[in-house]
Amino acid sequence: MKPLSQRIQEANALLIPSATPHEGRRGRTYEEPADETRFPFQRDRDRIIHSYSFLRLQGKTQVFAAGEGDHLRTRLTHTMEVAQISRDLARTLGLNEDLSECIALAHDLGHPPFGHAGEEALNAWMHGHGGHFEHNEQSHRIVTVLEKHSSKYPGLNLNLEIVEGLLKHSPLHHTLEARLVNIADSIAYNSHDCDDGLTADLFSREDLLTVPLARQAYEHTRERGTYIRGALQHMLVEDLLKHSSLDSKDNEPISFSPAMAASLKELRNFLWDHMYMHPTVREQAMKGHRIVASLCDLLLKHPNEKIAHLQARTGGTVIEAIKDYVAGMTDAFAAESLSVLS
Repeated sequence: MKPLSQRIQEANALLIPSATPHEGRRGRTYEEPADETRFPFQRDRDRIIHSYSFLRLQGKTQVFAAGEGDHLRTRLTHTMEVAQISRDLARTLGLNEDLSECIALAHDLGHPPFGHAGEEALNAWMHGHGGHFEHNEQSHRIVTVLEKHSSKYPGLNLNLEIVEGLLKHSPLHHTLEARLVNIADSIAYNSHDCDDGLTADLFSREDLLTVPLARQAYEHTRERGTYIRGALQHMLVEDLLKHSSLDSKDNEPISFSPAMAASLKELRNFLWDHMYMHPTVREQAMKGHRIVASLCDLLLKHPNEKIAHLQARTGGTVIEAIKDYVAGMTDAFAAESLSVLS
């Protein structure tokens, strides 16, 4: 077997100059000896997918409550699709595949139960106690504080390119790979939400085909005998690859063409009206909102041993410990916990 340093050097030769090299540039918060066989970001990938927070994504809402249907996305399957798209884009653009995959796999770790409704409830509850909640910040907190890989330090001790790449709304030290994952996330959910909306009978194919981008994708499916999700994803990826300019100094070197960006906005508007605001989805969302809000109130009145343990381990307030505890729950565990406490 070739020495690790030689394999890293050979892999780096395939990257464009502005890509993040396979050994990374920022290092880890706590120094560790190098692995004998895996590249640094490959080690980080393994730490992420073996974490409890990653495993619990299978029980968390994407749009539909987890368990509502065997063929609807959960937060885990969404994450896997984002990782797949990120790797493909990174390879084609000459960026670091392993780093892109790591950021994608960790980007939604901080999502609470019941999707965005749960996030809204948790944020409102935190505001009532002088704080706030945002899932990207919680993802960052999970990998740096809450998860445990070693007794010698808190968190997973990931390379800082990953840690900082999770802070979606902060430009601090953002790599091209982090920007790529942000767009891959959009490609994934806009494509698979069309698929899920059709599967759940929230709208008909005829309704969806009133959107020009969806109609164009449908023509591709008729030619190839495939599904609209794949056609949409292919069109978005192809446009992104054609119009990205990584060798320029543009503020947005990875981007869709103006025409595709406008078409995608039309599709998002359709999904908002016909899916996210659909009575069935809104009913589930409101139920999830009530569960999260009520659970937080009850845990504040009757904090359990896990809350006390979290508070002691992190050195934070009881409010922050409740936020961390509830945010980490699956949909089913949150509902069950509320039932027990009520």
